[in-house]
Amino acid sequence: MFNPLKHLGRAVLAGSMLFAGTASAEGLISIIVTDPSNPYWFTEGEVARETAEELGYEANVSAHKGDTNAESRLIDTAITNESVAIILDPANADGSVGAVRKAVDAGIPVFLVNAEINESGLAVAQLVSNNAQGAAIGAAEWVKRLGGEGDYVELFGNPADNNAATRSNGYETVISQYPDVERLAMEVANWDRTQGYNKMAAMLQANPNIDAVISGNDEMALGAIAVLKERGKLDEVMVGGFDGSPDAIEAIKAGEMAYTVLQPVAVFAEEAVRQADYYIKNGEPQVAEEKQLFDCILITEDNVDQYTAPFVLSN
Repeated sequence: MFNPLKHLGRAVLAGSMLFAGTASAEGLISIIVTDPSNPYWFTEGEVARETAEELGYEANVSAHKGDTNAESRLIDTAITNESVAIILDPANADGSVGAVRKAVDAGIPVFLVNAEINESGLAVAQLVSNNAQGAAIGAAEWVKRLGGEGDYVELFGNPADNNAATRSNGYETVISQYPDVERLAMEVANWDRTQGYNKMAAMLQANPNIDAVISGNDEMALGAIAVLKERGKLDEVMVGGFDGSPDAIEAIKAGEMAYTVLQPVAVFAEEAVRQADYYIKNGEPQVAEEKQLFDCILITEDNVDQYTAPFVLSN
């Protein structure tokens, strides 16, 4: 497993726009992320771009926003532009297979980050957070704070993303060991804060006396927190998240979120580009295993002050 404390990511440039680097003799690396309006994916794209430019490549960042048709068009553009490698956060575990195959058939190596596809042997590497490990440490903290008993609701991510099920199953594996903890409802909110708000409002209406919320990511958790604050219930309901986003960090500092699980996106985004550079220069993978897992880290009020930059912890 990769330990993000031993492989610190770089600080991310401020700003809201993603842009291409200057021309380079090394060629173009095309970086395709999900949605840069989310700070997690913004960090992913910017770190990958910075790393590529540091290594002497031209780099551009684009986003498919979870649309496999848009993803396919962006792959076509990368092929037309004669990219030497593609760094891709896939839109869909099944639906992105064809886009990856299209790039590979065009002779362009693909390195997947953050999410997997349901076919091996196409991408050179799939670099992802260890979601099962992260879910386990998050759920253990959540149950400890709940005192081993209580009623809760869950916010589930995008069903097309394997990470959603992996985290939810990881939560269930831990929580099912406590017979006095009962899940009253679970709603899909697609990693989105607004959907998290709306689904939380509906669940709270049906279950006004819940004790806790467990969420598949920070954005949905922050939506839930907004509802609980409006209803005057935040002091009564414990909320746990997943990602380590800047807003979640601030929520922990403010005492509004119990914890988050840091995904080392800055680490594996950089690592993917460095492995692409190795492959371009040597014609073979730098790491033998296609699927590479990067361990997550629990962030609570006890270590939140170590947080120094988006999705990075200091030593």
